[in-house]
Amino acid sequence: MKFNQWTLGLAAVGAISMASAVRADEAAPKLSQLNTAVSSTVISGYVDVAAQWNAGNPGKTTAANQPIGLSTGKVDGFNLNSVTISLDKPLDESQWASGYHIDLNWGTDAAAFGANGAGAPVRQAYVTMRTPVGNGIDWKLGAFDGVTGYEVNTGYANPNYTRSYGYQVNPASELGFIGSYKVCDIVAVQTGIAQRGMTFAGPFASSPALDQKSVGLSSKDYIATVALTAPESLGFLKGSVINLQTVQGLDNGAVNNYSVNGTFATPVAGLKLGLAYDKVQDLAAHVVDFNIFGVYATFQATDKLGFNLRGEYVDAPTKFEEVTATIQYDLWANVVSRLEVRWDRIESGVFYNNGSYLPAVPSVQNAFLVALNLVYKF
Repeated sequence: MKFNQWTLGLAAVGAISMASAVRADEAAPKLSQLNTAVSSTVISGYVDVAAQWNAGNPGKTTAANQPIGLSTGKVDGFNLNSVTISLDKPLDESQWASGYHIDLNWGTDAAAFGANGAGAPVRQAYVTMRTPVGNGIDWKLGAFDGVTGYEVNTGYANPNYTRSYGYQVNPASELGFIGSYKVCDIVAVQTGIAQRGMTFAGPFASSPALDQKSVGLSSKDYIATVALTAPESLGFLKGSVINLQTVQGLDNGAVNNYSVNGTFATPVAGLKLGLAYDKVQDLAAHVVDFNIFGVYATFQATDKLGFNLRGEYVDAPTKFEEVTATIQYDLWANVVSRLEVRWDRIESGVFYNNGSYLPAVPSVQNAFLVALNLVYKF
């Protein structure tokens, strides 16, 4: 039987293919085990970018022109706010279910759990467990987002692009454990013990009692929340939620937080109202308590077009007000697109800078901001 080069070539290819098939068969059990381990894990995340203009600050990067709570590096610039990747294995319906959640993030607004941001890029990392007591208690153990306040760490989930004063005074993250229990369709509670994490630069550094984003890890806190959801029997108010929340320090040198907030449906289709009250009590410094009052209005005109309005008043040794108006139009799939205008004002004296070439010495009473924000969710 004669063999030419073509015949030898085909035989070689066949041998390689058979060898590859054998190796694939040998590896198959390992791959199956790997697939079984990760098949219930969900990968998601978002990319948050923005462009910002601070009126009255021509060509400068003066931090004093920035509203409280925003990164000073954003003045008159293009910004990569956050790139967040989430890994999640949610609890199933079984009595002894378990899972986990991880948030990794990078960027100007990235929240890094741990003292002085040492935990970057981890924002959240916790194990979830269910114990079959009553309706089932769901536990989190690890680093998790704070549970007090009207606004949350995930920026696009808030009605406005810029953060509220109320957001600044609530702990952004906790390290410890917390349990969630649904008493009934109307009442849900959470309770736990944790320590606060330094997740953001303190916007109220000159007022330590108000600066709860930079309280160190040594503070142990008791956390408790109650959520009340309006039933269908309340007519147009059905689905409205009231939250009663507190973070209480377990020692005499602690700082206590109290938050009462809610979102309320109205008889007008697409219109919802929000109310927020946040109080900070500094037991160590014994200074005057800080009180922040917030009002929100959101109107969903169409499936794509929405209007959001926020107004706040800070009742503290230094008194502030701010009004923020946001238009959201989701033109592209998976993209949140927002245009925002914000006005901040200090009641007495000066706090902001007028854009002088001289060093950033506060010289004006008002600050104005215009921002374009785009977020791609995947």
